[in-house]
Amino acid sequence: MERYWEILQVALEAVFANRSRSILTALGIIFGVAAVIAMMAIGKGAQQEILDQIKLVGVNNIIVQARFDVTGQNQNSSEEDGQQQQKQYSPGLTLLDALSIGEIIPTVTKVSPEVSYETSIIKDGKRQQAKLNGITPDFFEVFNLNLASGTMFSESQLEAGSPICIIGPAIKTKFFPLQNPIGQQIKCGNIWLRIVGVLENKTGNIDAVKDIGISDFNNHIYAPIQTVLLRFKDRARINEGSLNNGGNETVVFSGNSMMSFSSSSSGSDDANYHQLDRIVVQVEDSELLNSTTKILQRMLKRKHFGVEDFEITVPELLLKQEQRTKDIFNIVLGAIAGISLLVGGIGIMNIMLASVMERIREIGVRRSIGATKRDIIFQFLSEATLISISGGLFGILLGVIMAKIITETTEILTIVSPWSIVISFGVAASVGIVFGYLPARKAAQQDPVTSLRHD
Repeated sequence: MERYWEILQVALEAVFANRSRSILTALGIIFGVAAVIAMMAIGKGAQQEILDQIKLVGVNNIIVQARFDVTGQNQNSSEEDGQQQQKQYSPGLTLLDALSIGEIIPTVTKVSPEVSYETSIIKDGKRQQAKLNGITPDFFEVFNLNLASGTMFSESQLEAGSPICIIGPAIKTKFFPLQNPIGQQIKCGNIWLRIVGVLENKTGNIDAVKDIGISDFNNHIYAPIQTVLLRFKDRARINEGSLNNGGNETVVFSGNSMMSFSSSSSGSDDANYHQLDRIVVQVEDSELLNSTTKILQRMLKRKHFGVEDFEITVPELLLKQEQRTKDIFNIVLGAIAGISLLVGGIGIMNIMLASVMERIREIGVRRSIGATKRDIIFQFLSEATLISISGGLFGILLGVIMAKIITETTEILTIVSPWSIVISFGVAASVGIVFGYLPARKAAQQDPVTSLRHD
């Protein structure tokens, strides 16, 4: 061991004696390792974003979104065809649809109907625009939402349409910063609701999944769907009543209560005849998503009399497809970064070969005083490996800095994993050994007598 330690010291002295050449030789390894770490950090960050988005949209979910802009369904110029087109009718998405989905399709585990209205929230003089969501308890299970405090809706409260609600953490922070909101009253539009629970804060990139119908859970108010339909608004009953009352006013009876709604205002909401805004269907296994989606499509089209006034999306499949695309992109970037390591290894080999030619006399002197071929190989191989390892260490530091700079400047999430550091360092060391062996072997094969005569 002493012999090899002395040879290693000689190799180290040779590296420091030629600092400029050693640094230039290591540049390929430095930038190669840094590029690999940065690219793997981007890939890891993209993967984490997709996982967070899947958690936001729920596992194995199918989203049925209401549409009310269905136009141009095979219209013909003839009056007869025009009359036939006018007779087409669809009840829209209703609670009955949600009930039928749960009863008829065996692969479905949970069905979450939802109706949403933009409204104003008022409490102690504070006012804010927010979204009032009418939901069932399955909504919280489908989207993996938990309560931070309070209780869930009871069956009796759901059936009676009790004036209760669960609020998001952003609502709590805005209206109840220093007090417990449980049991407090909050006004949504023209109705008062009693708060029975507060949701846990849901973190994640909401903006990335807004295009598939997911919005900020933290800034909403959740009430039983019967409460919203009975006490706030039910578009199905309003539309039905407006047809009977000439479009001026609708009177809706529910139990012993009577409510009147004006339907004379214009706007997009008047054209929306759907009782529900969407239905979220959870399937028991991700492998059944495609088949369940096809059955759901045919079933709803039949119930809506052939009118496709709904849109079905499978968020998990869309996100996995996006992840697959990002993985391919990251593999390409990683391969390009890996080429830098290959180029760096070739650079080490070329410089070490040139170094052998410059140090032939040194090799001859060492051989003449007793150094064996194995000693010469170990010396030059040690030099190449030291350059490669030192380049790898600087490359790791540069790669971590690059990942942080990418996150700060472009807002792209990057995660530097320990495995990327280990792999990069291992590759750097391997490059030094593999590409340093040929120059070391060439140095060991030099004839001692010829080497001593070399000028």
